[in-house]
Amino acid sequence: MIPLRDIIPSRTTPFVTVGIIVLNAMVFLYQWSLGRDVESFVVYFGLVPAAFSWITVFTSMFLHGGFLHFAGNMLYLWIFGDNVEDRMGHGRFVVFYLLCGTAAALAQTITDPSSVVPMVGASGAIAGVMGAYFVLYPRSRILTLVPIFFFIQLIEVPAIFFLGIWFVMQFISGVGSIAQAAGEPAGGIAFWAHVAGFAAGISAVSVFKRPERQRVDWWDNI
Repeated sequence: MIPLRDIIPSRTTPFVTVGIIVLNAMVFLYQWSLGRDVESFVVYFGLVPAAFSWITVFTSMFLHGGFLHFAGNMLYLWIFGDNVEDRMGHGRFVVFYLLCGTAAALAQTITDPSSVVPMVGASGAIAGVMGAYFVLYPRSRILTLVPIFFFIQLIEVPAIFFLGIWFVMQFISGVGSIAQAAGEPAGGIAFWAHVAGFAAGISAVSVFKRPERQRVDWWDNI
């Protein structure tokens, strides 16, 4: 399933969400310009569990492993970030985003502390945003591309279903990744970062949301 947009109009301009997307885009373009030197750049600024550094916990959130990795993350952030930022306010959203990204990075480090493979990507922090959306807007709907055999359908999927299925898939994949042979370096997707980021978002949203922005007018028309 590929999400295209949600149905909730944002009541404020999502300056932080747009800013994060722009910053990620600038870093990605810089990575692309490095050519063969990009590998050294990723190793230096990515989070390597075996050489843990608090600085790379944050720098790794703005690096990506390729165009599809970057584009997919920014699509999810654009769809879910504006409404969460709207409920929290700009300043609180910045702190919330970085907190979820940190929780995701720590979780992935704990699951494989001896790994020398750099972890990069904003997906852990974005998973936290998705977790917050799951709590704040369960009755929303997500316009989604769904492949059915040889056809592609556009379907409005309830947010609670879309995000719930996404989380279950990450958890199952994370459990499966534990079954990998010991001692072999594991690359690919950091599923436990996604799980931890989502859980952090669900746990922290009640602290960061602004109660005076609780009402969502469009609910009355569903």
